[in-house]
Amino acid sequence: MQSLYSMEQAQSDNLDKEEKFLLFSIDQMYELFLINLQLLVEIRKHGADFLSKSQRKYLATSEEKNPNLKFINNKVLLLLEDNEQLQSEIEKKKLNCWDLDDEYVAILWRDILGSTRYAKYMSTKESSFKEDKEFIIDIFKEIIAPNEKLYEYIEDKKLTWIDDLPLVNTAIVKMLKKVKESHDASMILPSLYKDMEDRKFAVDIFRKTKLNGAEFSKEIEGRTPNWDKDRIAELDKAIIQMGICEFVKFPSIPVKVTINEYLEIAKEYSTPKSSVFINGILDKISKEYKESDKLNKVGRGLM
Repeated sequence: MQSLYSMEQAQSDNLDKEEKFLLFSIDQMYELFLINLQLLVEIRKHGADFLSKSQRKYLATSEEKNPNLKFINNKVLLLLEDNEQLQSEIEKKKLNCWDLDDEYVAILWRDILGSTRYAKYMSTKESSFKEDKEFIIDIFKEIIAPNEKLYEYIEDKKLTWIDDLPLVNTAIVKMLKKVKESHDASMILPSLYKDMEDRKFAVDIFRKTKLNGAEFSKEIEGRTPNWDKDRIAELDKAIIQMGICEFVKFPSIPVKVTINEYLEIAKEYSTPKSSVFINGILDKISKEYKESDKLNKVGRGLM
């Protein structure tokens, strides 16, 4: 959607160039996933350093001299720190964000340290793997993911990252929920694509929508008699065109799935009234296509 919108705004027909950027931006999303996992590791290291410095204070309290090591011994954090794939990817891609900008690690550590969730977790010195995992998921969801400073940092760091952040954070939570005590340093991280068909779909929906854009625009105009074509937001037009493209160019995708997906996108990126408008247009087109046998769907349950 963003690539189609970008091409329309720039009045560009350079499909190859935009396709490269599309795939590049998807790859960047995986880098965001990796650095946010690495952030958890760096917070643990910062916590360990904090306790070590507290122990060396000249007037250290008894609690500082004999600190509760439950957080820095958290089994899930140690699994991530030892993970060979994460270490390899971070080194290969030279993702040194938290070395260069370690103040954000410190900010998040202070927020965690001052939270009631941390106090509850640290009220005992021993923990099960289940408790360790639940704690990490909770602080990620409640403290790290919604942190405004981190949000601003990610927004400034790379252009494409901020739109990908909710999806990446959801993927991290899903991954953490699947972590098991039996896992070791060779635990496999989720891959960017489920398979190469995933990658191909991204390219196909982009190219087929753009190459058939003029035809799809006529379909929209023919069903919006009360709307001047110039009044339809370019973003809404891109969303509707992608929906029409799935109707006629992707036989295996059910109509309801297509409409629901693009309504969600509209709610996230377009105007408050857009989802109602888009729902009406796509629903009308799908029914007319079905009646005229133009709806290209195969298999049971796809209408």
